[in-house]
Amino acid sequence: MRIGVVFPQTEFGNDPQAIKDYTQTAEELGYTHILAYDHILGANPERPGGLKGPYTHESSFHEPLTLFSFMAAITHKIGFTTGIIILPQRQTALVAKQAATLDILSGGRLRLGVGLGWNQVEYQALNQDFHNRGKRIEEQIEVLNLLWTKPLVQFEGHWHSIQDAGLNPLPIQRPIPIWFGGHADQVIQRLAKFGQGWMPNYRLPLDAKPTIDKLFALLIKFKRDPKSIGIEARIAYGDGNPEKWQTLIKQWEEIGATHLTINTMGSGFTSPTAHIDAISNFASKMGISSI
Repeated sequence: MRIGVVFPQTEFGNDPQAIKDYTQTAEELGYTHILAYDHILGANPERPGGLKGPYTHESSFHEPLTLFSFMAAITHKIGFTTGIIILPQRQTALVAKQAATLDILSGGRLRLGVGLGWNQVEYQALNQDFHNRGKRIEEQIEVLNLLWTKPLVQFEGHWHSIQDAGLNPLPIQRPIPIWFGGHADQVIQRLAKFGQGWMPNYRLPLDAKPTIDKLFALLIKFKRDPKSIGIEARIAYGDGNPEKWQTLIKQWEEIGATHLTINTMGSGFTSPTAHIDAISNFASKMGISSI
């Protein structure tokens, strides 16, 4: 199993040196990848009409592809994963260009996790339609894969029109792996058809198992090998102790997880140093470098 860390976006602050220390420490400890969440704008929950969600305008987020470009320049082998980037609120060709550039500059270390998001305010501010985002993401993925694999693309869809144009340079990975976040039936259908991996948000493996069973059945239906699909689980550092962490890792592995990230947010840490100490402690207790 490949074990990475969730960059603690909302609790880490903005000091470039601290971000550098965290990134290089994660690589030195033997973690295989860094996962970063994505939000472009935070909304005021007291705005007219209100807004319910886990994040507000007071939650700090670095744009993940830009963040990873910084991290790629100061590392050698650790991978980078968006978990997830909100694809339908972005221009598809621009995402293709940004991801391709990052893939080149990092030496092919990118996985692009994508999802629909929940924050209607972001969609409105980015001049995108919140209500058709599920349908659009399927066409976006088709366009991304074409742009990442062909020097010239001819495509006429419902939302995209590309007339004999393409990216230069193309990414190292052709195509860049696309993983899905989310649990809805439509997400699992899309994943079974188009995706290379799934990022469930279940805390307990047993809660995820029925959806994994459904996914594997769909993969067989679409004549895809279930073993070709990655599954990235997540463990909350503050939820347990080394014994519980080890049990969770084993349980996730037993039901098909191939990747796992440790999330130190929500554990009561108040400084970058505390988060760095936490991933160091987890690596030491779990023997990360030997997994």
